[in-house]
Amino acid sequence: MTRPAPLDPAAAKRQLAARARELGFDRIGVAPIDIAQDEQHLLRWLDAGFHGEMEYMRRHGLMRSRPQDLAPGTISVVSARMDYWPQDAREPEAVLGDAGAGYISRYALGRDYHKVLRGALARLARELAQQIGPFGYRVCVDSAPVLEKALARDAGLGWIGKHTNLISREAGSWFFLGEILTDLPLPPDAPASAHCGTCTACIAACPTQAIVGPYRLDARRCIAYLTIEHHSAIPVALRPAMGNRIYGCDDCQLVCPWNKFAHAASHPDFKVRHGLDAARLTELFAWTEARFEERMRGSAIYRIGYEKWSRNIAVALGNAPTSAAVIAALERRRGEASPLLREHIDWALARQRGPGLT
Repeated sequence: MTRPAPLDPAAAKRQLAARARELGFDRIGVAPIDIAQDEQHLLRWLDAGFHGEMEYMRRHGLMRSRPQDLAPGTISVVSARMDYWPQDAREPEAVLGDAGAGYISRYALGRDYHKVLRGALARLARELAQQIGPFGYRVCVDSAPVLEKALARDAGLGWIGKHTNLISREAGSWFFLGEILTDLPLPPDAPASAHCGTCTACIAACPTQAIVGPYRLDARRCIAYLTIEHHSAIPVALRPAMGNRIYGCDDCQLVCPWNKFAHAASHPDFKVRHGLDAARLTELFAWTEARFEERMRGSAIYRIGYEKWSRNIAVALGNAPTSAAVIAALERRRGEASPLLREHIDWALARQRGPGLT
């Protein structure tokens, strides 16, 4: 990866930062690629089995902690932050307190962030290449095997909190991350220092006790994992604690005191779509697969598919206050349900009807 003219790394970085802001990013930083300590943490996490059904985490091996293996020639990582807090959405606490509504993680109320960030990062890299000449790069957004939070920390964007999310002193934790792996020798930023102190609010708030210790998340108990990454039946013992959370979970972020500094999303694609901030469970469960395709295409939720979406809602209906409407909604779907969905419907019906009325 050679370029025809001398490069001014500091100038290139300034150009990146200026254009990134114009493209909707709220901050960028640059990190070196050595995250050896995080690699050891990853290996311990995998050895503990905390990854659950996410076998791709183990399959990728050490590539996740070695960006130069993912994109040969990489010597710098540009980490970019884009805020997503949907200020106009119904208050999350109000939705969580309304057992007849479906709670959807704040990040998934708008368009699929993968597409938004990937497109903006790719454009950022292309435009820089037009100005300074060709260089090697790869754009990554979540789905690529990269330890993005460790790299973002080393790029100065924030520290990894006890809930394992990245936290910024200036913006809390309601933001997306994306990366450009590059062979440009860009000046690195100073790593962010940690500021959780003695606070353990996130650990106490987790509905399923998935945060088994500071900086240790057992994904097998995490509602975000269970509703998104987990493909099989949700463990029965964890279903009651899921409440009305049908896609993801924000509880650990909602109690974080640093989120008083959170910024509202400026990008229009993160505005609430289809009334998902206050949708009724019975209405969502009545969707046909065609309606799911119509409403969710272009959303991060689309990735889990109709069956898992219905499975999650069935659990929430089982946790809802007993009513004839909920029972009727469950019964309507039972006859044509897949074996996976039917098992969750039967569990929900048993909860609704009570002992001896199943």
